[in-house]
Amino acid sequence: MREVRLGDVIDDFCVKCKRVMNHSVVSMVGRDPAKVRCRTCYSDHDYRHEQAPPPKVDNRKAALFNEVLAKVQTEGPAAPVSPVVPAPAAAPVKEKTKGARKKS
Repeated sequence: MREVRLGDVIDDFCVKCKRVMNHSVVSMVGRDPAKVRCRTCYSDHDYRHEQAPPPKVDNRKAALFNEVLAKVQTEGPAAPVSPVVPAPAAAPVKEKTKGARKKS
């Protein structure tokens, strides 16, 4: 494979498009690309070697979810729920009619 130069088109993961897309090399450090520009959305970012960034997972949320899930599973089957009886309908509301206005 030939050496990468400024302006060359390479594949990289675009943070904005969230896909591996064509990028142009914008800057280099030594012989490696440092910054690239997406040829689809034109956003500049560091060269990521075609790897997506790790997902942002909040460990506290995952721990709380697992705790709630464990409680639900240990309680056993839920008690049957009685059917809800609808409330009687209220008296119909008289609609305003368009007509002559009162003069003051």
